[in-house]
Amino acid sequence: MRVLIAEDDRSTARLLAGLAQSWGYEVETHDSGRSALAALETGVAPDLAILDWMLPEFEGPEICRRIRARGTDRDIRPYIVLLTSRAARADIIAGLEAGADDYLVKPFDAGELAARLRVGARIVTLQQSLAASVRELEDALANVRKLGGLLPICAYCKSIRDDSDYWHRVEEYVADHADVKFSHGVCPACLERLEKEATTP
Repeated sequence: MRVLIAEDDRSTARLLAGLAQSWGYEVETHDSGRSALAALETGVAPDLAILDWMLPEFEGPEICRRIRARGTDRDIRPYIVLLTSRAARADIIAGLEAGADDYLVKPFDAGELAARLRVGARIVTLQQSLAASVRELEDALANVRKLGGLLPICAYCKSIRDDSDYWHRVEEYVADHADVKFSHGVCPACLERLEKEATTP
């Protein structure tokens, strides 16, 4: 899983990057809010982000607001942790209300940061699984809709005309547009008719 680190203090950025890599994350670092925001708005944005509050050009809370307001090109928005020396309760509330998923105060404990990133990774994984299930459901509904509406059917042979003006046997058409297979048999009415025809001289 990938994590973005936005930190303009080089020593802190190196420390965070080293820790994240040792925990098995792929890491990219940014030293300005503008470049971090640009990376988070792409369709291949990292899954997790650690943002400092005080960044050049865009501060951490402003990045959160813009990401949450505009979203991303992906189904899943990044899980954002604000990592800052601002420890006042009003700042914590402001950061979370701006759209951060978590808030950690400097100086931080490495074990606590690791645990919070694991929480974020679990949430992102669950979101990805849910998004995949939603896409599967949408695909299934789209296939069901193909069988809805008015179907042109031949009054004699019962063939069905598709949108390209080709005619198909009922079994072929339904099999192509729904997840079903046919087994053939004879209904009681047809069986009775066939027996009468067979015994009629």
